[in-house]
Amino acid sequence: MLVLAGCARLSDDQSEKAVRNVGPGMMGRGMGPGSVMMDRHHARVPDEYAGLTNPIPADEASLARGEEIYITYCATCHGDYGNGDGPGGVALDPAPAPIAHTSQMMSDAYLFWRITEGGVAFETGMIPYKDILDEQARWDVINYVRALGRGQVQPGEHMGGVPFDPSQEQAHREEMLTQAVEQGVISQTEADLFDQVHRLMDKYLAAESVSGMITGPRADALPQILDAMVAMDLIILDQADTFMDVHDRLIEAGLME
Repeated sequence: MLVLAGCARLSDDQSEKAVRNVGPGMMGRGMGPGSVMMDRHHARVPDEYAGLTNPIPADEASLARGEEIYITYCATCHGDYGNGDGPGGVALDPAPAPIAHTSQMMSDAYLFWRITEGGVAFETGMIPYKDILDEQARWDVINYVRALGRGQVQPGEHMGGVPFDPSQEQAHREEMLTQAVEQGVISQTEADLFDQVHRLMDKYLAAESVSGMITGPRADALPQILDAMVAMDLIILDQADTFMDVHDRLIEAGLME
């Protein structure tokens, strides 16, 4: 089991509300297979990028450089706040990723690979940046996107878009889970557990920045995050396994990106 070193323990109140006591019915009303979606979620980082970690400290200078790069090359599609709602991404299919949020659960290696090689492997509209941005620039923009997702920086209004709204994400997740139960993809008990583990995971990721310490080959890095939560006694192993199983079934059913 992997432990993410240096992670702060959640508050006693958060720990007491850990999902080990989740039971059916707690959520109330909670959202055809997509091969590209599955490929993105289960993509293995190529050997030449695997294990890379960001060598650039996320200091004020790096964030300033990263902001300029983001405004110039990224905001038009991903939006000022990194929520995938920039004007240049309106016509794209698949839509630009909400990278400020999703980057919190992706490894440095995965993000550097995707920026370097673009979305060619996944048939997305993102172009490769290996011949446009040097290595430091790519690491700087990764620092900025992570800081953007944690609310450590506030973007100017350049390309449009709105701030990430946790309440909207929760409502979207509840609707997704309701649909999954109605379609027989998962049971109500599994939906309740998934929702509660996800709420706890959001608190865990917000408690301290762990993203830079995620180095596993899985693109979404969820196994490492769940392993760390098990190691901290926030959830038990069976709950982590069920969460991953439900996660994969939701993607296979085309209900979750």
